Amino acid sequence: MSVRRLSPNQPASFEFSAETKKQADWWISKFPAGRQQSAVIPILWLVQKQEGWVSEPAIRLIAELLGMAQIRVLEVATFYTMFMLEPVGSHALVQVCGTTPCALRGANELMAHCKKRLGPKDHLSADGKFYWQEVECLGACSNAPMAAINDYYYEDLTVETLDQVLDEFAAGKPRAPGSVIGRSGSAPEGGALTLSDASLYDGTRAKPIKSLPNAPKPSKGAKEPAQ
Repeated sequence: MSVRRLSPNQPASFEFSAETKKQADWWISKFPAGRQQSAVIPILWLVQKQEGWVSEPAIRLIAELLGMAQIRVLEVATFYTMFMLEPVGSHALVQVCGTTPCALRGANELMAHCKKRLGPKDHLSADGKFYWQEVECLGACSNAPMAAINDYYYEDLTVETLDQVLDEFAAGKPRAPGSVIGRSGSAPEGGALTLSDASLYDGTRAKPIKSLPNAPKPSKGAKEPAQ
């Protein structure tokens, strides 16, 4: 993280959109008077949602809004790696998980394909549509290998299916997120193979309980509860 720097290519200015400013004001209102600096992370996130990345003019405007020194906002933006500090692709930010479960299932091949198709990681593609990077675990290990593309997860990827997904984003017609092989959540491919007997769940196997196991015995002389 010590090498995270703002991009040398900066816009001349930045302005909040009406919706971003509305949400920023809402976040500020959640904190006591004089503690508005606590909203710096969500407001940085709002800026990134608006622009795709966090620019130096945006950092200056956030600092002004929150009454902070610019260096304090810069410290937060450069510390947290989820904040992008340079322009990302106009169509998609592709984040390929490279942690062990995904690596064992083919993530290295996915990253090699991204490099071949899109160019070096952590750079815009030649056409400006894509930006890809390797990231650490995104928590979808059951459906490895996977990639986060913009705000959504695409799972159970192969080189071929990733290429199809990238084609769809390039055309502006991305498919629904989730497993590309049609799995529901992390259910087994092809559906459940165990505990599939419906009688396990419809109550027909239930037996009447005559007594509660391990229930305390009534003390001597105590009346039995009415049935």
